[in-house]
Amino acid sequence: EDAKRRDFTINGLFEDPETGEIIDHVGGLDDLRHGIIRAIGVPEDRFREDGLRLMRAVRFATRLGFSIEPETMAALTRCAHRLDGISPERIRDEFSAIIAQPKRRAGLEMLVVTGLISHFMPEVLAMIGCDQPPEWHPEGDVFTHTMIMLEMLGGEAPLSLCLAVLFHDIAKPPCRTIDEETGRIRFNGHDSTGARMAEEIMRRLRYPNALVDAVVPMVARHMQFMHVQQMRVAKLKRFMAEPHFDQELELHRVDCASSNGFTDN
Repeated sequence: EDAKRRDFTINGLFEDPETGEIIDHVGGLDDLRHGIIRAIGVPEDRFREDGLRLMRAVRFATRLGFSIEPETMAALTRCAHRLDGISPERIRDEFSAIIAQPKRRAGLEMLVVTGLISHFMPEVLAMIGCDQPPEWHPEGDVFTHTMIMLEMLGGEAPLSLCLAVLFHDIAKPPCRTIDEETGRIRFNGHDSTGARMAEEIMRRLRYPNALVDAVVPMVARHMQFMHVQQMRVAKLKRFMAEPHFDQELELHRVDCASSNGFTDN
């Protein structure tokens, strides 16, 4: 009975402490061998018991490189609304674990495909289909650009950098304008607006003040790198003296490498 109320088959295994024998009532060993995340019993029943299991499914799948069994995957979409009854802190912890691991892009894309992200960070969805000037962003829309950047980060990238990358262009959709004469797409003020949006999202998810104070300035300052070659030495020194400058530099590196490839700055 205990095993039947666990979340996924790979988590429903027991071990005899005297003999080391694995006791498997739910087919977890087979799923473990084949790399499958499968809800125990009826998926909707398990997600009804605890809606956070929706996020846990994505976390386990991306961290372990496992696939989600089709019925369980379909239930993620059908039960996504159950996140609305979960505390922001619990969602935050699962989301942080997803974005701070090496396969973060796959995790984010799975959160989007299943509709889970719309229940705690809907701002991300607006980036999908938000086109950019092709001469600067041949890779595609804002969402694609951001996903490539997340993928380019090192496996041990700190959470603050991962969040700064996710949020650095979060305000491009609301700031997007098109010049009537030239037809050029512009995103004026998306850095400052993005900093405000990043803070709002992080406060909503109850992130600690120290992390908010690290991420928000990175979002606010990410466009200043285009001016470093024109900065006077004193200003450049001040620019580089920020406590998280090493992370800002990495953000700028993947920002350029995922788009125009410009590395002079």
